[in-house]
Amino acid sequence: MPLVALLLAAYVGGLFAGFAASWPLGIAIAGAISFVASRRERHVHSAVAAVVLIAAAGAAVAASSARDDARCAHDGVAHQPLAVVVADSVAPGGYVRGRLAACAAATVSLAVERGEAGAGSTVLVRGSVSATPRGLLVQHAAIASLRGPALLDRLRTAAGAQVDRVFAGDAPLVRALILADRSDLSPELRDRFAAAGLAHILAIAGLHIGIIAVALELALRLTGMSRPRAMLAATGGVICYVLFIGAPIPAIRSVTMLATLRASQLAQRPSSRWAIVALGAAQPVFAPRAALEVGYQLSVVGVTSMIAASRLAHRAGVHRLPRWLRESAAIMVGTTVVTICSAPIVAWVFGRVSLVAPLSNVVATPLIALAQPMIMLGLLAAPIHPLAALVADAVHPLLAGLDRVALVSASLPAASVVVAPTVLTAAIGGAVALAVLVACVSAAWLRPAAFAALAAALLVWLPLRPERSGLVELHMIDVGQGDAIALRTPHGHWVLFDAGRAWRGGDAGRASVIPYLGRRGGGPLDLFVLSHPHTDHVGGAASVLHALHPRTYVDAGFAGGAEAYRASLDAARVEHVHWVRAHPGDSTAIDGVRLIFLAPDSVWTSRLVDPNLASVVTLVRYGEVRMLLMGDAERPEEDWLLDHEAAALHADILKVGHHGSGTSSSDEFLDAVRPRLALVSVGAGNSYHLPTPAVMRRLAGRGVQVLRTDRLGSIVARTDGEQIFIEAAGDAWELPRQSPPPRGP
Repeated sequence: MPLVALLLAAYVGGLFAGFAASWPLGIAIAGAISFVASRRERHVHSAVAAVVLIAAAGAAVAASSARDDARCAHDGVAHQPLAVVVADSVAPGGYVRGRLAACAAATVSLAVERGEAGAGSTVLVRGSVSATPRGLLVQHAAIASLRGPALLDRLRTAAGAQVDRVFAGDAPLVRALILADRSDLSPELRDRFAAAGLAHILAIAGLHIGIIAVALELALRLTGMSRPRAMLAATGGVICYVLFIGAPIPAIRSVTMLATLRASQLAQRPSSRWAIVALGAAQPVFAPRAALEVGYQLSVVGVTSMIAASRLAHRAGVHRLPRWLRESAAIMVGTTVVTICSAPIVAWVFGRVSLVAPLSNVVATPLIALAQPMIMLGLLAAPIHPLAALVADAVHPLLAGLDRVALVSASLPAASVVVAPTVLTAAIGGAVALAVLVACVSAAWLRPAAFAALAAALLVWLPLRPERSGLVELHMIDVGQGDAIALRTPHGHWVLFDAGRAWRGGDAGRASVIPYLGRRGGGPLDLFVLSHPHTDHVGGAASVLHALHPRTYVDAGFAGGAEAYRASLDAARVEHVHWVRAHPGDSTAIDGVRLIFLAPDSVWTSRLVDPNLASVVTLVRYGEVRMLLMGDAERPEEDWLLDHEAAALHADILKVGHHGSGTSSSDEFLDAVRPRLALVSVGAGNSYHLPTPAVMRRLAGRGVQVLRTDRLGSIVARTDGEQIFIEAAGDAWELPRQSPPPRGP
């Protein structure tokens, strides 16, 4: 490894230490890189001194950048209105990310009550501004458009519309593969790709850039263009493509490496692969915060691991195998090393590590290599609809096969391991990754390999201890179009309300709920409450009951015909879970948290045919804070509650009924509840077009902050019985005690 690569690693390590304000971390990183430098460089003292100086410079740059960001955030809090460039379209009741127009490094999150804007627009914002760890947060925001989206934003929006028109049911996956837009991917698809070790396929990075570059070059050569000109034109085309999709950091790294490699080949001056990697990974030199992006970290670790794996494969004699076996063996060695070395980052972000990645990638790589250029061809042919439709039909079996590989791989026993994302876990995982890299590139591999094995054994052995924060936490888990809400008590016990939906070959209980609880300490599940027996609520219940063994299963007793509901009752019988019917006025207390069931009434339900109207409605009380969970209750059940339980309906947090449908959340009901925060569990791009805009306007018009899983993923509300703190999509803030009326811009 050349000194330039070691110095870049030292600089990025210094950035980590500076942003974390942790000098011990900086010393540890500089020490580890100095050790590697002392083993690789002849002039040991000079190399170590350079590493230490560069690491210190990185820490100083990060500290200065953090101060600049803090100053920018302070100015934003002090001065209004703010000029913000929004990343997505937004309307009343929406929650959107953006950046300050005058300070691009400062991120802003808007909880919008008034105004509308399209993706990429610049808007004037007024509201209640506060600083969070992720940037600025504007609650009760009123927005007014200043400028429309930029040209590239309009082009990307148009391209997305063409993808939807041409590829129809495959459009969400195609958007991810060609436009780097993963917003419409369902949670179950994301989960099975992650469990199968194929999550990298859903992000535009080296694999996609390489496939597109090779396809373009081949197409140009077929027209009679010379090889040097084809290489230059293909590289230029890929650069334009990366700019078009918004220049995500992994794609920038990949296209930089591609351009450097092509320049080296055309000049007939071979360059070190490590030097090319260092050049491609140099974004933090110009944009220090790029080092904190997960995409950058995974991308750099991935390509570094592949280089180390190629050394290992050569030493193992893979090049002497028959050609048909050589490529598969090389892919398996490469993905094994990448899986191990990226495990600390993947575990921290996703809470799991795939064990089947080496096998799944052997099968998936040829499929994506064929599908990617065909998708590009289909997008280019979109103006000629018959031709585009023909290409879309041809690419569908490849995409279906790719999804099938993910499904089968994720369904294998022990396909992935759930890991608690703690600092200790990440540190041990980092030690494993470093030891594996050293073992791959070093002739004296036995010692680092033994160290890696011992550290990995320690990682597996460490128990997952429940966190005991002393707070009550309400977790609205992102399960797509369905409900799953987990309540954690001050002593780490869980209560689960619904378990998400089921689909062919899986369910949200196994794919989302169980891993989610496991990542957060996996304390005992005392109670499972089913709101009603529709599959989008009961689909994952059987998996949850089998895996977590709650003591009690509370149900409305409204007979449902869904197969998943019958499976949940069978699971309760097999696991000896006590079944209880909910009655109005029934209550239970767990660790000082009181659960009161307000509905349904048996006389009321005896006349019903729709299970939605027999939803179990639960009031959760802790100290002065009240949370109302409505299941899929609709207007008739809301009216029943207004007639019989009106005095009990007031709540600080409202889980909005029926996913924000217009059949729920009437004006009279919202006036009785008077919530400060409304939570909407809804799937991205759902076919029901929920939540209904009219409901969002009703909530926003009452000064209610609205948070949705389709925009933010899983949402957490914590309370000590007086204050309420929110975490969503990386932001954290305190919920205002009173909702001021919105002010115009």
